[in-house]
Amino acid sequence: QVQLVESGGGLVQAGGSLRLSCAASGRTFSSYNMGWFRQAPGKEREFVAAIRWSAGSTYYADSVKGRFTVSRDNAKNTVYLQMNSLKPEDTAVYYCAADKNAVVSVNAYEHWGQGTRVTVSS
Repeated sequence: QVQLVESGGGLVQAGGSLRLSCAASGRTFSSYNMGWFRQAPGKEREFVAAIRWSAGSTYYADSVKGRFTVSRDNAKNTVYLQMNSLKPEDTAVYYCAADKNAVVSVNAYEHWGQGTRVTVSS
């Protein structure tokens, strides 16, 4: 079982930066792919970024490519999402998720955190 706790959300002006963290419990964190998703009001949850457990391959939604960076520290059981050049359309609740196989599919992830809210003002 993996438990996930996100932190780092908040209010930021357009063009600013935030770094989200997701701390995971469990001794097998390093064997899980980790994903970041977001859900804006009235919209479905969507893929943002992911990082594989092996080799650290990363994946990004087109809307965040070049602005967001996902990374992980297996020694600290933590995955990060560095968000730069934030836009008002990035406003959402951001969730991290863990799964041994899933990468970009929101419906395939088994473990989810409670989410952290990010608000970008114009």
